[in-house]
Amino acid sequence: MGKTKLVMAGISATALTIGLSGCSSSSADAPPPPTDTDCDDWEWDSDDGVWECDDDRSSHYGHYYYGGRYYSGKSSLLQSTDYKSYKNSSSFAGDSNKSSGFGSGSKSYGG
Repeated sequence: MGKTKLVMAGISATALTIGLSGCSSSSADAPPPPTDTDCDDWEWDSDDGVWECDDDRSSHYGHYYYGGRYYSGKSSLLQSTDYKSYKNSSSFAGDSNKSSGFGSGSKSYGG
């Protein structure tokens, strides 16, 4: 009975570790946050591959930051020629361009 509990505990721990790592939206792959003094709190937007000011005391709160500039909204960011070049480059690693992970492969059914 003791060996079964030990094996089950190991399986549970492994499943939990895989579950947590697969669902996290950490900024581990993000570049360091900007050092701009107009914003003291940054949040990494992994979908767009840019930093967003999350400092509610800043006049730039909610603005995106790319290439040393603030963009007041997503539409102005997406219209930037510098950002377009970055997003279309091989160095862009936004979540929408990732092709690995669950559900990314082709489906094949017996036969």
